[in-house]
Amino acid sequence: MTEAAAKDRPHRGTIFVEDAEVLDVEAWPAEQFIMRLVAPQCAAHARAGSFAHVTCDPALPMRRPLSLMRADPGSGVIEFLFKIVGDGLRLLAQRRPGETVSVMGPIGRPFTPTPGRRRPLLVGGGVGIPPMVFLAEALGPAARDGLVLMGSEVPFPFDPADSRLDVAHLPQGVVAAMPLMENLGVPSRLASLGGFPGCYPGYVTELGREWLRGLDAGALQEVEIFACGPTPMLKAAAALARDFGLPCQVSLEEYMACAVGGCAGCVVQVNTPAGPAMKRVCVDGPVFEAAAVDWGAMQH
Repeated sequence: MTEAAAKDRPHRGTIFVEDAEVLDVEAWPAEQFIMRLVAPQCAAHARAGSFAHVTCDPALPMRRPLSLMRADPGSGVIEFLFKIVGDGLRLLAQRRPGETVSVMGPIGRPFTPTPGRRRPLLVGGGVGIPPMVFLAEALGPAARDGLVLMGSEVPFPFDPADSRLDVAHLPQGVVAAMPLMENLGVPSRLASLGGFPGCYPGYVTELGREWLRGLDAGALQEVEIFACGPTPMLKAAAALARDFGLPCQVSLEEYMACAVGGCAGCVVQVNTPAGPAMKRVCVDGPVFEAAAVDWGAMQH
């Protein structure tokens, strides 16, 4: 391969296929599941924002793309959070400890935090929560000066707890947090229209706006937004960034067949210095600069 071709295909040599042993499958309300598997090569190379293409059942040849929620290079363990939306994921949820699942990954361009932006605002909605968990852990102590916001219209795939970590500029009574974030010392808050105790009674991006409104000009210069979730939420996150003049990276969701750039079935329109271009979410993304995405061309 020529040097130019290699530059155009940065994913070459970084995607691995391995038979991953299922450690456990944890069931949560609203048909949500957390699956832990041993996939050493994927765990060693995964970055926040990357995903894997998973075989749900031997009878189903088509894989399903799942965002990585956690990856531990030391133990080789990776974690997925997924919600049943079809027969494939229903079959995946039925896998049992000791069975093997074919995992192809990690795939895609990850989040790349900007140096000097020491107040990251992480926004995850529904099955867009996993990359935010991964990113918060990857940021380490840097995440403690920021805020992780998670939204869901169904019960969360964890037991919310009242936060011990104070966050200024939020409405009174918004105290529900993710225990994992609490243990990391990272402030987090939850939003839902489901009426869950301690949650912000609105959209997660509206809660982000409340926080940003309270910051002074100096603090705002230190904020960068990262978001993953359904397209309407990502559009709202992009608008939020635009309103406050902030950089924003979004992880897009699209239907995928091959997930390695061959079929071009997951293309989205992105504005580049050379003009509009069609980019593949699987390998050109899934993470893009929010300001570059042509949101008007997005179908869902």
